[in-house]
Amino acid sequence: MKDRQFAVIGLGRFGSSVATTLSSLGYNVLAIDSSEQQVQAIANEVTHAVQVDALDEDALKALGIRNFDVVIVAIGEDIQANILVTVILKEIGVKYVIAKAKNNMHGKVLERVGADKVVYPEKDMGIRVAYHLVSENILDFIELSPDYSIIEVVAPPEFVGKSIGKLNLRAQYGMSVLAIKKKDQIIADPGADSVIDEKDVLVFVGKNTSLSRFSRK
Repeated sequence: MKDRQFAVIGLGRFGSSVATTLSSLGYNVLAIDSSEQQVQAIANEVTHAVQVDALDEDALKALGIRNFDVVIVAIGEDIQANILVTVILKEIGVKYVIAKAKNNMHGKVLERVGADKVVYPEKDMGIRVAYHLVSENILDFIELSPDYSIIEVVAPPEFVGKSIGKLNLRAQYGMSVLAIKKKDQIIADPGADSVIDEKDVLVFVGKNTSLSRFSRK
């Protein structure tokens, strides 16, 4: 079991996915929901699963919630509860709170009340689907900020056999190559002489405008 401890509050589709994934990666995960059914459904897949009303500050304290390295507020439909639980966690003294938001306004409120990071699962999924639709080569898309993102792309045929330096991607597209994923290895921060082979996966970082231009080429 790895050292970092996570707690996930709200076991809908998003929360359950986060909790089970972290657990499968070897982390200690406490899963919390007010629904006994949701708790029972995940009980065998995480370290601990408990039925608790997350708006009950004393109950959260009793669980030792402030001792967890990261707490993810994944409450979905009840926006008020989502915000109030975030406030309670920060007042208790939780070091790092990640909160799920439904939209930008909700996200701004969460930031105001102390959330250390706000995530937008529906929005992120929508962006990924859109990029997949316009380019079959794009495998994944991660928004870092409103202006910058990371994409994973299968190397286009015209890149094969050429080096990073020769392609001059920064000048041509305004993007930097973070890594090249080859069949049996990952080359992090590849040098200018790194040659791209067929079926390599390239990991780019750049402005969204540059990535969008590249995806449409």
